[in-house]
Amino acid sequence: MSAPAAPSDTDAVFQALGDATRRAILERLSRRPASISDIAAPFDMSLAAVVQHVQVLERSGLVRSNKIGRVRTCEINPQGLALARQWLDERRQLWEDRFHRLAEFLDEEEDGGGD
Repeated sequence: MSAPAAPSDTDAVFQALGDATRRAILERLSRRPASISDIAAPFDMSLAAVVQHVQVLERSGLVRSNKIGRVRTCEINPQGLALARQWLDERRQLWEDRFHRLAEFLDEEEDGGGD
């Protein structure tokens, strides 16, 4: 298991994921890289607003972009998604362990081990 991510990194990822527009942008980018104007097309907002959303995603590490000439192309950054997955996996494991211990305790109680 890798070292835990810094809280600020994890916070930035979940803050970015906390917005429906940014999640929709990630969904779109999960299919293929896209230019800012392609990303903006389905949204009823200004290009500047979409750029701000993309910048939040970039700062969080969920998206990376590359500018060639006047076109900025964005793509998913798998390492950013790995931060969210790692945090969720750690929480899942914690709760699975707790439920397993509770089930063992309840089995012992049911078998009369608690007398």
